[in-house]
Amino acid sequence: MHVKEIIYMIVIPFLFVLAIIPFIKKVAAHVGAMDIPDKRKVHKKPMPRMGGLGIYMGFLLGYILFGTMSLKMNAILIGSFIIIVTGIVDDIKPIPAKVKFLFQIIAASVVAFYGQILLQDLSAFGFYIDFGIFSYPITILFIVAIINCINLIDGMDGLAAGLSSIYFITIGIVAVLWKHSFGLDAVITFIMLGATLGFLCHNFNPAKIFMGDSGSMFLGYIIAVIALLGFKNVTLTTLLAPICLLAIPIMDTLFAILRRLVNKKPISEPDKEHLHHQLLNLNLSHRNVVLVIYALDILFASAMLIYMLYDRTVGVIMYSMLFIVVLIFIIKTNIIIDHRKKEKSDVTK
Repeated sequence: MHVKEIIYMIVIPFLFVLAIIPFIKKVAAHVGAMDIPDKRKVHKKPMPRMGGLGIYMGFLLGYILFGTMSLKMNAILIGSFIIIVTGIVDDIKPIPAKVKFLFQIIAASVVAFYGQILLQDLSAFGFYIDFGIFSYPITILFIVAIINCINLIDGMDGLAAGLSSIYFITIGIVAVLWKHSFGLDAVITFIMLGATLGFLCHNFNPAKIFMGDSGSMFLGYIIAVIALLGFKNVTLTTLLAPICLLAIPIMDTLFAILRRLVNKKPISEPDKEHLHHQLLNLNLSHRNVVLVIYALDILFASAMLIYMLYDRTVGVIMYSMLFIVVLIFIIKTNIIIDHRKKEKSDVTK
């Protein structure tokens, strides 16, 4: 794959999505796909959502121009259609979390069973594990988990789109510098980079449109698929790469689950204690909060690149330091334990 072709893969979906989003805004308003502000949400006025449809259309255009037909690609397309339809329906009229979860499982199952895109084995520290028949449920669980990580982090203008773009850029760098041949994963990565950046131009603060569940679920789905495609012979290193890149959304999701368990609330119940909410509580502006999270995610991505392309020891040290910084921040804020309630109880005592 030549540099010229890579540029086309990025620029054409970028320009297409950039141009089509204003039309999708009108469609969203027409069908009632509007995000109404409430006490949990950060925005103050009704906003059109369903921006994910624009990203999806950019992805389809990129596939038509640069993709090749195959069994795996057919499975990815079928799964993506299930995800985007579920997301659009939810953007128009919210559907129960259980229903969304069911369709996420169906989409992931198409990828695993029909496409045979599987997390089949793992080698680490001299050990080799063949998942055998369990590779199917493990793959499905992996895809669904990443979908929900991106879905949960999508709480501020440009946040999910920006973090996804950092992922695509980093995987693109790995594809250019580390791999000897370009496969389906590289093609999808560059197409998605262009499509997501095109949407981000409309979504960065102050946003003119939200991606909605159609966008966050589709991005999570594609990110998971790229990870599975890119690392066919899975070692601990290659398995950790996408996890390191998605450190922020993954940690935020784990903290959200833990927080809700500690407070004895349903895991699917939304709240206002995510990482971006905690940064807002430090009196940072909306835009600065997003930029801080971008910067942190870029540092995690840099640690992964150093680990894979330069020096593993330096990569591990850098990643460990970042993890400690995030851990200290968690302890000091209300991400897991609400210190405000504790202070109130201490005062009453």
